Amino acid sequence: MTEFLQHIINTLILGSTYALLGIGLTLIFGIMRVVNFAHGEVYAFGAYMVYLVAMLLGLNFFVALLVALVAGCLLGAAIEYILLRPMRGADIDTTMLIMIGAMIVMQNGEQFIWGGVAKSVTTPFPELPLVIGPFSVSWLRLFVLAAALALIGLSYLLINRTKLGKAMRATFQDHDAASLMGVNIQFVYMATFAIGSSLAAAAGALLGPVYVISPQMGNLASLKAFAIVILGGLGSIGGATIGGFILALAEEFGAGYISSGYRDAMGFLLIILVLLFKPTGLFARAERIG
Repeated sequence: MTEFLQHIINTLILGSTYALLGIGLTLIFGIMRVVNFAHGEVYAFGAYMVYLVAMLLGLNFFVALLVALVAGCLLGAAIEYILLRPMRGADIDTTMLIMIGAMIVMQNGEQFIWGGVAKSVTTPFPELPLVIGPFSVSWLRLFVLAAALALIGLSYLLINRTKLGKAMRATFQDHDAASLMGVNIQFVYMATFAIGSSLAAAAGALLGPVYVISPQMGNLASLKAFAIVILGGLGSIGGATIGGFILALAEEFGAGYISSGYRDAMGFLLIILVLLFKPTGLFARAERIG
């Protein structure tokens, strides 16, 4: 039982960051109809921003996290403005090729700038874990959980309680009708890509110090983000959140009770089962974002 509850704690910590990845991707995919293959590289970008600010510039770790979040937002806005806006109205195959190209450029740029050696980030949290009875968890992981849950909550408030969120939901349902009602579609698209990218960068910034940072870390992150969207169902922010926790649950218990070598395989096996029995995702809802 103790081991079981320890896995549950680990699932909550990992699942919260997976949820950030999934929410960002489902916003971009659902509203813009863009298959963002560069999502994982934005995740890696956020991790490298923390390394740059905290380790190379020597600034406060929490300032580094904020810088990573803002930098991810600006990067997303730039990608939308430079790469996607000129191709507005192009077929999905064209935008897919553009985003694959962006992914390749970003990954090779990271390798050129930072080299192929993995980087680590020192944090201000104590090295000794918090021990409560038979359970132990590092202070850094507790902070990651709290920060990720806070960002998830802010995302919900943004989508459901703000004027921008209302415009995003209207654009998701019918962008032509939203445009006729005065919604600035161009701004909504830029804001959507910027917000989705900032959430991916935040996930990378939070998990980078937990593990190590490398130019290849975005590859698996992209796959997992798409897996979360498949699990949750396109257009469901709640589904993306729950899908992130489900994927983390499958990985954690697969690694704990079968083999650590099958951690990622267990998650993708779950995806195959969902596609077989419910291809639209577990929580898909027609014409709904939120």
